[in-house]
Amino acid sequence: MTTTPAPSAPAASPAEVRAMRRGLELAALGPVVGDHARVGAVILSPAGDVLAEGWHRGAGTPHAEVDAMAKVDPAHLRGATAVVTLEPCNHTGRTGPCAVALIEAGVGRVVYAIDDPGANVHGGGDRLRAAGVDVVSGVLADEAEAFLERWLLSVRLGRPWVTVKWASSLDGRAAAADGTSQWITGAAARQHVHEQRAAHDAIIVGTGTVLADDPSLTARGDAGELLADQPLPVVLGDRPVPDGAALRRHPRGLLSLPGHDLAASLGALREHGVHSVFVEGGPTVASALIAAGLVDEYLVYLAPVLLGGPRVALDDVGVGSIGERRRLDVLSTTSLGPDLLVRARPHRAPRPAADALGNAGPQNDRSTS
Repeated sequence: MTTTPAPSAPAASPAEVRAMRRGLELAALGPVVGDHARVGAVILSPAGDVLAEGWHRGAGTPHAEVDAMAKVDPAHLRGATAVVTLEPCNHTGRTGPCAVALIEAGVGRVVYAIDDPGANVHGGGDRLRAAGVDVVSGVLADEAEAFLERWLLSVRLGRPWVTVKWASSLDGRAAAADGTSQWITGAAARQHVHEQRAAHDAIIVGTGTVLADDPSLTARGDAGELLADQPLPVVLGDRPVPDGAALRRHPRGLLSLPGHDLAASLGALREHGVHSVFVEGGPTVASALIAAGLVDEYLVYLAPVLLGGPRVALDDVGVGSIGERRRLDVLSTTSLGPDLLVRARPHRAPRPAADALGNAGPQNDRSTS
């Protein structure tokens, strides 16, 4: 999605572009997980000097632009410029509309990167324009889109961002012929998995994995301690989770979603405030999500071993012939001790380059082959 500057407002100045880059750095200080976007803001004087910075710290806390404005003498806000990484909201929830706060403070100009796609909160830019505020949008839009990609996808599609993980031997086996799999990969790879658990709102497995392995699905540190951020464990399937299962003792509780409609299950998770999920279930759940076209990212941990046998990492992923193969773009390969992490995504068409101020040109639809 690309936003363009309003015709009545001058394009972003170099100082405003620098402030937007700083805003993205500030946004990264916000919580990785949670129901709200990570947003940063910088307040500039009419001369382009930085007056204050702010960012959103999570649900119920001031939004980024309000956080920044609170650090400025009200007299200096009149005629100032607010540079924000996401369109100021136009919604009253646990906090008031940021667009109204900017108007009431007398801010004369607002520069933001991308429109807020939320049906209940968008329209802040229009409200600001109607109040006589100069508004410029689309500045560093590509960078902001990339930074907020998980959150944006969940809002636009009504489902969480889906990361599928598996660990396998070089010949694609997830276990030995007798079913043993602890451990295919080494300690560094396994610790990386725990960090990824903590970086997602929820973790998904099927009932088969629960009954076979009795996993705890907690995110733990090197010494086995619980990390601060814990994913909500989600079990897909109709079979009940046993009363004595380790998941029953998870610090976040347990959510069971019966049935086999994956799209509906993901939609239900989005209604629970889940914006990202980490799929660790066996080949059945992972393969079904792939076949349904519901996977946004793959994390594949490859161990330098050969296992042979029937215990493959994936089942049927909906590919009947080589012409139907699911193409992936490899984003990175990382050595983790003796193992290799391959990070990949469904193949995307290339995007056009941005201009000198970071405003992207017309973008093609992304399609998955």
